[in-house]
Amino acid sequence: MDRFERAFALLAVHEGGYVNHPDDPGGATNRGVTQRTYDDYRCRHGIAIRDVRSITDDEVATIYRNQYWDAVRADDLPGGVAYCVFDAAVNSGPGRAARWLQSGIGASVDGSVGNETVGLAASVDPLRLIDGYCDRRLAFMKRLRHWPTFKNGWSRRVAEVRAQSKAWAANGTTQPSQVAQPAKADGPESAAATLRDTLTDGKSVGTIAGIVGSAGALLSGHGPVQYAIAAVLVLGALVGVWWLVKGRNA
Repeated sequence: MDRFERAFALLAVHEGGYVNHPDDPGGATNRGVTQRTYDDYRCRHGIAIRDVRSITDDEVATIYRNQYWDAVRADDLPGGVAYCVFDAAVNSGPGRAARWLQSGIGASVDGSVGNETVGLAASVDPLRLIDGYCDRRLAFMKRLRHWPTFKNGWSRRVAEVRAQSKAWAANGTTQPSQVAQPAKADGPESAAATLRDTLTDGKSVGTIAGIVGSAGALLSGHGPVQYAIAAVLVLGALVGVWWLVKGRNA
């Protein structure tokens, strides 16, 4: 499997199938390819325009390679950096993806990956470069007016791209099976992920455990007063978990 195929397999996990969210500025999209991008592709090849829901596997792979991978010269960039820039190009456009790279390595920021950019990218610590790149990408997303709607999915995508890019840069391998579909902006997947984060936080777990422990001590006694106080403490612990989850989703 060549580098593009590896990167494409990782990216496909994030893109999913057909979506047409009313708040998505990209409009109707299938497997990460917008209707406008698909129209442009078919026009350039002299093929009649059709609904993006009918896009083929070969068309998807060709569009990603020609319009994004090749556009940022990913074959000439260090492995992990290449994947990081490629994913950003798909998500935010090749020009912006190139500028984020250039601003992090001291190259001329012109939105076009040339020999200067390729040479400087190879001379920088890839792990630090990837971290800085993902920080700039996330900062850009937070300035978009759609951030409140899509922040959970976008931030999770950047976090996963960061982790996979650094793993690739460090040892030349990636773990596609460990990359989960990004959560939607809201809904049960996002709530479940937040609950998992809360219950794996040491401080949160310690606080909840202390409350439950106090309730257990009271239940070792007898009488309605002890039982009532214990019930209140347990209820308080559950309410505390709810507020922690709500706070992390805010």
